[in-house]
Amino acid sequence: MSVKQKILIVDDDVHIAELISLYLNKEGYETKEVYSGDKAVKAFLSFAPNLVLLDIMLPEMNGYDVCKEIRKISNIPIVMLTAKGETFDKVLGLELGADDYIVKPFEPKELIARVKAVLRRYEPKEDNSKKIVIPNLTIDLGNYSVIYHGKQMDLPPKELELLYFLASNPNQVFTREQLLDRIWGYDYVGDTRTVDVHIKRIREKFDEKESWSIKTVWGVGYKFDIQ
Repeated sequence: MSVKQKILIVDDDVHIAELISLYLNKEGYETKEVYSGDKAVKAFLSFAPNLVLLDIMLPEMNGYDVCKEIRKISNIPIVMLTAKGETFDKVLGLELGADDYIVKPFEPKELIARVKAVLRRYEPKEDNSKKIVIPNLTIDLGNYSVIYHGKQMDLPPKELELLYFLASNPNQVFTREQLLDRIWGYDYVGDTRTVDVHIKRIREKFDEKESWSIKTVWGVGYKFDIQ
């Protein structure tokens, strides 16, 4: 059974948010609705969505500011929702890092098509080798091996998968919830401390003086930092 993709819906119109949620649920997506900008960023961190549908006109914090805050920590796709339609709105949203926009009112089929198209663009390209090579380190997910300074290392499967995932997305911040979903699976029963323990064990096996490292982004999560 495949893991459902998650979509965060941010719109101050409860009726519209619920309607969008209904459309997306019918297509097999898991959704969460929030109705103000200040709650959107918190919901993003806790829900760890695959895509955000973000209204521009929001109470507390507008959609542009929410987009900027999310872009500081993630490149997860953002589709802006606007009732305006002026060129200024579209250009500004895209300049701030939005991936697409939809002008309200919209047809359900258009919404679903846009969401699917953006998610397809975001999907990582197939890499049959499943191998990452960086200075002094080679991670091969194909045969579950790690070579460090020319020597084979023994890493448990989850440590290796976590290291590979972070290293394959350099300088991108992931929340603990996102890492749990990606490495342990959506149905995993456990808490985010599992991620912390595995990160600690991985760090202990490598020299801190390398040009790369797993950095803690306080209050958010972790990233594989390459200088």
